[in-house]
Amino acid sequence: MLAAPKKAASANASTQATISLRQIAAGLADSHGVTKKHAEAMLGDLVAITTRHLKKGDKVRLSGLGILQVRSRPARMGRNPKTGEAIEIKASKKIAFRPAKDLKESGSCQRL
Repeated sequence: MLAAPKKAASANASTQATISLRQIAAGLADSHGVTKKHAEAMLGDLVAITTRHLKKGDKVRLSGLGILQVRSRPARMGRNPKTGEAIEIKASKKIAFRPAKDLKESGSCQRL
């Protein structure tokens, strides 16, 4: 079972908690009978492997959670909010997450 989430400091986020890898590792350690250090090392390796594949341009499918992939954003025109001056925003890449069907249907992944 996962450790209890910490309360958010902001009044807006009072119903939302941030869970760290360390807290997830502690929950995994308890439920699988391994040490916290071992669980943290395994999660660290998961993050490293996922990062390596995303950098290569691969999609990472986590069953029950969703798909992570790198998407290219083209260059575009924007505005400086302070001066209103038109500026060019360079092309970039971003990590996109597409939730799994079950997660999406649960209502946990609604756009605001």
